[in-house]
Amino acid sequence: MRLFTLSTVALSAMVLGGCGTPASDAAEPREQVTDPVVATYDGGVYVMDGTTLETEADLTLSGFNRVNPAGNDRHVLVSTSSGFRVLDATGARLTDLEFAGEKPGHVVRHAGKTVLFADGTGEITVFDPERLGDRLPETEVHRTEEPHHGVALELANGELVVTLGTEEERTGMAVLDERRAEITRNEDCPGVHGEATAQGEAVVVGCENGVLVYRNGEITKITSPTPYGRIGNQSGTDGSPIVLGDYKQDPDAELERPEQVSLIDTTTGTMKLVDLGTSYTFRSLARGPAGEALVLGTDGNIHVLDPVAGTVTKTIPVTGPWTEPLEWQQPRPAIFVRGGTAYVSDPGTKQLHAVDLETGEKTATVTLPKAPNELSGVVAH
Repeated sequence: MRLFTLSTVALSAMVLGGCGTPASDAAEPREQVTDPVVATYDGGVYVMDGTTLETEADLTLSGFNRVNPAGNDRHVLVSTSSGFRVLDATGARLTDLEFAGEKPGHVVRHAGKTVLFADGTGEITVFDPERLGDRLPETEVHRTEEPHHGVALELANGELVVTLGTEEERTGMAVLDERRAEITRNEDCPGVHGEATAQGEAVVVGCENGVLVYRNGEITKITSPTPYGRIGNQSGTDGSPIVLGDYKQDPDAELERPEQVSLIDTTTGTMKLVDLGTSYTFRSLARGPAGEALVLGTDGNIHVLDPVAGTVTKTIPVTGPWTEPLEWQQPRPAIFVRGGTAYVSDPGTKQLHAVDLETGEKTATVTLPKAPNELSGVVAH
């Protein structure tokens, strides 16, 4: 039996001098922003009203920053060079609160818990997002066997699913019980990356030759239909047993622009590939309110898939055609879905669109001063 390092601590706010002041007076923060949407740009973060897309705040933050929902109706986490910075999106202000972490990576929300993974240390931080307010909540902190670019999530029964790897290679996943003793592991997953949960709390992580699925206490492998079939980004929903994944087949490509996506059925243990007729990127995958699979293509359309049939049921035009840049940090269109609305950024035109997924109509469009990059928002209304 293996035991992982475990500690429970009450974190206090870190004061970060010199950061988070408004970048301009053009957008005065309001007391409350309705269903805020957040977009990063080179040098800062925009906070926008989720209905009108009016810019409510333009906040200075240097460096390359990433954004994720914190798991409540108020906050967004900004991954900076030093940790996970707390953005009060509803209040349109960047706070001085930060979950410290070396090389902050994935943020996962599931079963009322938010789990942070720091790649530089392998440190996993678990907290209740409803307790995130004017100070940081009590956290439970674990550390993986070796630092790596990983991910973790906590299930409703308290089990913790964690990836396995080192700085040189990533190999699989392990499941820990509430005492953080290991229940099971599987290391048949080269290049493990990303995660998603499906109906019945089935957990999927991607491999270079398929996926691993943790379901009903067991880990099983679903092998890709091609010799090399990398799935590194996934999108799931509690309402469907099928997870949407990307699919890359060329291990030697400098940048592969795939035109197939994968649909992983966690109940039957099968995988289906769907041709889109257009390429997409790691910021292109999402799920709709009825469990439909959504892929933002480089043709400028949202491709809506029936995950059971494995067919494209309709396409929704949003932007013009675009090309994925070679460097992953460079801006490219992104999709963020909340309820029945898809928010789509277009760095080429510096625009952000709100799209009604049922009608396919754009309900709002805004042109921003600088090209948006990462896109996120609060998750609850």
